[in-house]
Amino acid sequence: MAEKSRTRLLGECPVDENGREILLSLKNVDITFGKGDNAVRAVTDASFDIYKGETFSLVGESGSGKTTIGRAVIRVNPLAAGEIDYRGTKISGKISHALDREVIRNIQMVFQDPAASLNERATVDYIISEGLYNFHLFENEADRVHKVETMIEEVGLLPEHLTRYPHEFSGGQRQRIGIARAMVMEPELVVADEPISALDVSIRAQVLNLMKKFQREKNLTYLFIAHDLSVVRFISDRIGVIYKGRIVEIASAEELFNFPLHPYTHSLISAIPIPDPQLEKNKVLYTYDPSIHDYSVDKPEFVNIGHDHWVYGNKAEIEKYKALREKGEPVKAITITHDPEKKKESVQEKEAHDAAAEAQFLASPVHDTGSKLYAILSFFLPIFGIIAGLIFRRFNYIRNYKMCKKGAIVGFAVIGVIILIFLLLLLLAVI
Repeated sequence: MAEKSRTRLLGECPVDENGREILLSLKNVDITFGKGDNAVRAVTDASFDIYKGETFSLVGESGSGKTTIGRAVIRVNPLAAGEIDYRGTKISGKISHALDREVIRNIQMVFQDPAASLNERATVDYIISEGLYNFHLFENEADRVHKVETMIEEVGLLPEHLTRYPHEFSGGQRQRIGIARAMVMEPELVVADEPISALDVSIRAQVLNLMKKFQREKNLTYLFIAHDLSVVRFISDRIGVIYKGRIVEIASAEELFNFPLHPYTHSLISAIPIPDPQLEKNKVLYTYDPSIHDYSVDKPEFVNIGHDHWVYGNKAEIEKYKALREKGEPVKAITITHDPEKKKESVQEKEAHDAAAEAQFLASPVHDTGSKLYAILSFFLPIFGIIAGLIFRRFNYIRNYKMCKKGAIVGFAVIGVIILIFLLLLLLAVI
């Protein structure tokens, strides 16, 4: 019955050239927050497919756009461009109410912070049952109670916990409740937004094993969002690497770790801690520097270089990546050195990189705040606002300049309207 419900509005999954069913597909997705001068593009031209039954992990540093994509999949973040397809049906933008309910029913999310994502005023019983109530997924009260009790036991808690409130549980137990809330809906796709990052290390393995158990038993598909590559390696079928809102590399887990071709992927892998303190001490940390790419003439593209391995780069870089991959020799991402001079050289390179970043930060004036006060003053005194704006621009106070410019333009527009009205009234009086 659940499968019929899914296919009624959504249809069958499209199949790629390798015979894999494409459950979710992102096509040239852009996500922007804010408008005008204050607009921030959080995700740029993101494209990837998630196949039915797999775990696709999206990794990158904080602020790279991972959660933004996850929230777009569950229709919380609107798209500025592109589209998201689920089972071959477009689910981004404006869709029918019936299709929206199908999407909510079939795509669930497990949140990063188990404390913030649970209603503190509701019992565990109600938290898990809320989706069942909203979608009428039970025949009678006895059926609802049976489903909730079965699910709470499957996540490793007890039926007597159902009468308690979230604050009475530990972080790991709260995350289990969050997983139970998602799984009781019998979803097909689960967006797991760093579900273990807020948990103790000793609890993380238990939660991951629980999620894998559900995947085996219920044929689930996961979009797993994380920043820890050491965890992602062992639970993922394929991994996508995202840097500042752009997908830079996608490959299967082993392929990515054996052949990390993009420099940013290389830097993420080199940052994985080594359990041995001596080896960790002698590890040479690779720091990614975006300035190594010259995209001024030769524009970059996201290209499949073979072995289902996608990399972002210009023609020259793609040729280099292809040559590295065709050699078949694993790329060494982690380097251990016993040469003090080489280690010292690496530390000096990192210090030089940090100093350059600090200099770039300090180059921007400290008082370039873009305060709205400048816009207000320029509105009432537009001529002085234009003069102040030109002075600000001369000394690189760009935010202040934009505020003065905006206020002066509005001020001149208002003065123009007042003059126009005055002339019209004068004309009427003469007539």
